[in-house]
Amino acid sequence: MNLPSSAAALLGAVLLTSLTGASGTPAQAAGAKALPNVNMEATVKAAQIDPRRAGSALTPGAKASVLLVERALRDRNLLDAQWVDGHFGTTTVAAYAKYQKSLGYTGLDANGLPGKTSLAKLGAGRFTVTRVIGPGARVSTGGVLVNTRTRDMLAEAERLLGRDLVLDQGSYNPGGDPTSAGTHDGGGVVDISVEGMSPAVRTAAARALRRVGFAAWVRSPEQGDWPWHIHAAAISDTDLSSQAQHQTGDYYLGLNGLAGRNPDDGPQVAIRTWEEYQRR
Repeated sequence: MNLPSSAAALLGAVLLTSLTGASGTPAQAAGAKALPNVNMEATVKAAQIDPRRAGSALTPGAKASVLLVERALRDRNLLDAQWVDGHFGTTTVAAYAKYQKSLGYTGLDANGLPGKTSLAKLGAGRFTVTRVIGPGARVSTGGVLVNTRTRDMLAEAERLLGRDLVLDQGSYNPGGDPTSAGTHDGGGVVDISVEGMSPAVRTAAARALRRVGFAAWVRSPEQGDWPWHIHAAAISDTDLSSQAQHQTGDYYLGLNGLAGRNPDDGPQVAIRTWEEYQRR
């Protein structure tokens, strides 16, 4: 049957649209697939915990994302294929740091923890980044320097505790305190005064800090060359120094964050990051 020219033209347009999509491009080739996702929260968590494990166990919920990151590093000749295993161990951290340096980053921006900008660049055309996290701008609070993520975490811990916390030392303080072993060189780490606190209140303060996403411990003079205080490191702060990364990883593994790697001596709570706490 012959169709009027106008009807034929309309039918042709409908067929073309069905093949190409409304935009007129080949239906994103009718077989084009959405890019896989890298969960940044899970990936950063693995980059803190996995290097502290005795073996090659994986961080729950992180394998798929870590594999995507490792394959991208492998394809840039930064990671040998044998290490593409979903375990974000020391070799993968070192490879990611090399990648960050290849982008021109230095210092904390090349600490081996995936930051949102470097991770997005690594994933261009390969994967999209979800659950994006970042430390925020550097700000002054309580007379010391922290970042906005840490400031907000401290404010919520104070709300839970029902009292203000006095900071003895903040973040971004390289070489400022030799006894801190570099943990305060980057972001996310604070020391809190316990002056005037009873042992019960010290413990309650450490518990409140842990609940909002800090790896926090009450430190005594018997443990090192320091006075009584609370040491707290914000889990998954992407500005963490390497030493602070080790502390947060050890916290997940039930350790006390000190060089001797003894059992955790703090109050037991469900371990959450700040982002997980906000979604609870």
